[in-house]
Amino acid sequence: MFMKFFTKDMGIDLGTANTLIYVKGKGILIDEPSVIAMDKYTKKILAVGKEAKEMLGKAPNTISVIRPLQDGVISDFEMTAAMLREFVKKVMTENSMFTRVRIVVGVPAGVTEVEKRAVEEVIRQLGAKDVFILDEPMAAAIGAGMNVDGPEGCMIADIGGGTADIAIISLGGIVTSVSLRHAGDKLNEAIVAYMRKTYNLLIGEGTAEQIKVKIACVYNDEENPEDIEYMDAKGRDLVTGLPKVVNISSLDVMKALEESIWVIIDGIKSTLEQAPPEISADIVTNGMVLSGGGALIKGLDKLIEANTGMKVIIAENALEAVAQGTGMSLASIENIHKYVRAKVNYYR
Repeated sequence: MFMKFFTKDMGIDLGTANTLIYVKGKGILIDEPSVIAMDKYTKKILAVGKEAKEMLGKAPNTISVIRPLQDGVISDFEMTAAMLREFVKKVMTENSMFTRVRIVVGVPAGVTEVEKRAVEEVIRQLGAKDVFILDEPMAAAIGAGMNVDGPEGCMIADIGGGTADIAIISLGGIVTSVSLRHAGDKLNEAIVAYMRKTYNLLIGEGTAEQIKVKIACVYNDEENPEDIEYMDAKGRDLVTGLPKVVNISSLDVMKALEESIWVIIDGIKSTLEQAPPEISADIVTNGMVLSGGGALIKGLDKLIEANTGMKVIIAENALEAVAQGTGMSLASIENIHKYVRAKVNYYR
């Protein structure tokens, strides 16, 4: 009896902060926080994604709320597999017996071969027949619509939750890159430290994330002083131990993030210093694209422009570029084999 096998192409952005799943022909179907909650005693999965994230910092001792990825790599293999399994269930409608699944996964550019194999093993447990591991800056560049196969050099900085990946790409490969384990999570930590030091206020990472998203600014535009924004930060007074509310401005956040942002700018400069002269000339002409959640921090593009002299463009689909790029890369098997062979210089 003849049995028809279907092919399902999927792209996964396995991020420290969020996991996105792109399905060919349907677009991004999953965009959820990379968090999983489990009952410590029964080992039952209680929630994944948004529901689990809402439990962070609030769960009783009987519930373990885990972020199974740290600094862009898997820190808890079993929980990552369980979380992905729950996400993939939502997008896999056909009987897996009659479906050939091909999956491309985006990972930080500087992960080791051991870390790549760990990711591949997790994906294969989901039933994927073909697994391709693609560097995130390459995936982001494809997703942002950049001409990665052309001879002209193009530059991208993908600033996610766990890593900031900066790369110069030409002829379908990464010419030079820097991968920093210094991105969104470190920015949150910087805000927490600043509030503790400046206002004696202890806030959680969730509150720090809200502050970053709502009023973060890293470039002071003197021509528009009215752009300064304010919000209430709620936490615990370190002196009295009582709940406390402090009204802070975007200038506070600028001071909090200054050191961390300069780590990223130094990484961009370092990538440029390693580029061959002919490609440097292309970058001067074409500029650089920013993607990832960090790209949306107000004034970051202007700050980079001021310190590098380059034109900086924020990708229209900054948050989804990696996920879309992983899925789009499967349009040509020949190209995907070329992309996954791309090498990088170093991780720091």
